[in-house]
Amino acid sequence: MPIQLTVFFIINYTLLSLTIIVQSSLIVAVLGKEWVQGKRLLPVDMILTSLGISHFCRQWASVLYNFCTYFDPNFLFWYLPVICDFANNATFWFTSLLAVFCCVKVSSFTHPIFLWLKWRIPRLVPWLLLGSLLFSYVTIIPSTIRSHTRSQIIMESSPRNSTATDRLKIFEQCVSIPQQIVTLAIPFLLFLASTILLMTSHSQHLEQMQDHHNNGYCISNMKAHSTALRSLAIFLIFFTSYLLTLLVSILALLFEKRSWFWAWEAVIYTLSCIHSTSLMLSSPTLQKFLKKGH
Repeated sequence: MPIQLTVFFIINYTLLSLTIIVQSSLIVAVLGKEWVQGKRLLPVDMILTSLGISHFCRQWASVLYNFCTYFDPNFLFWYLPVICDFANNATFWFTSLLAVFCCVKVSSFTHPIFLWLKWRIPRLVPWLLLGSLLFSYVTIIPSTIRSHTRSQIIMESSPRNSTATDRLKIFEQCVSIPQQIVTLAIPFLLFLASTILLMTSHSQHLEQMQDHHNNGYCISNMKAHSTALRSLAIFLIFFTSYLLTLLVSILALLFEKRSWFWAWEAVIYTLSCIHSTSLMLSSPTLQKFLKKGH
């Protein structure tokens, strides 16, 4: 790749990273201010605040690690990719939790399980957030082992390095890579199931409303469903695209050529920026703040 294109993608990645950091900071600042002022946060705002924090931490860790390792391959801050993996896993779980919450609260299913969840899930959100953090913490253990071992190989210069490198490759192929794929696939499938259920509920709801389209309440109710579906559609696009790009990066299909690194990072974080923007537009509190800003 020509040096001009490499510089272009580096600038693009940097601008995207700054945008995500600013958006995440705004989400946490606005919703955190509501909490500090003694106002009780809505369950959706709790999830969005958690997503804002995870996006903020992931992006800073990504920027520091990518620039340092690209210009200095022997960079030894092994904990930065661990932080990035933890924040990324938490982001996936928080987004799937947001999808489940929207599905349960917005869907019109009358099954006893849905009715029970509709009543209970607002109280369960803090515990579900805590469970997501604990699960994300447990799943980064292989990443921690891999990053720490790689740093030890770089620091030591001995004949044993080749043996240690071979063992690290075997560990990545047999443990780390499959574990990363499963860790991201579980929340993705949960998100996908929630989205499909909500789309099904929306279709049924529209059929029931066809005979009452002149009713103002019905129209507003249909708009609420459409807004929720639009947000979930954006989330679904992000999840699917990000998961595919992450699988490609894990399997190292494009990184044989070092020049493609920044192009791939720009693609990944373009999707992340879209996701962060959609989060800001899905919160009534943030929408009020943005309107006041205008």
